[in-house]
Amino acid sequence: MESTSKDRESTSVVPPLAERLTAAMLEEDPHLATRLEHDPVAYLDLIRLVARAEAEAANALKGAVLGARSAGNTWEAIGQVLGMSRQAAQQRFGEGGPTRQGAETRLLRPVSAFNEMAALAEAGRAGWHSVGYGPLFHLLERSDKQWEHLRLLMPGREVEELAKRGWQRIGEGWFPWTYLKRQLDEPAEYEA
Repeated sequence: MESTSKDRESTSVVPPLAERLTAAMLEEDPHLATRLEHDPVAYLDLIRLVARAEAEAANALKGAVLGARSAGNTWEAIGQVLGMSRQAAQQRFGEGGPTRQGAETRLLRPVSAFNEMAALAEAGRAGWHSVGYGPLFHLLERSDKQWEHLRLLMPGREVEELAKRGWQRIGEGWFPWTYLKRQLDEPAEYEA
């Protein structure tokens, strides 16, 4: 009989997710565990830390949902995973993006996690750069210069290094991706 991921999880030596999350939060304030033994204010610090973790988890969930949409999954399938209706999932996580007043914008759609980088490369040569994204789309803004786009999986400090080389973050990212763009010195190759 084939074991399920839940079976493998229960026999794994890796601590449960709650323990790993607690450890990660306590790394943010290494003295918090000791302070909780005698300092009532430490509990307020714990609340702040857990609230930050909750906000990060909410951002990761939104990113995961938008990533699932970008990969072609339906709102119905996403709703089933989340234990809610298709409509509730779409209302909670549905598309939307920033717009800049007076800028020439367009939607690049439909794109998926599998073809969006090629589509962004083509758009970038024509002077379009992403200013926002959602499931199956990127919101593009016109420029007179060419742009290049980059997608990173769960980046860390490399984003800081890329920023030193002119890369700009696009939006807040969505789990597990972070998007960046960089303006080039070449004039845009305008579409016919």
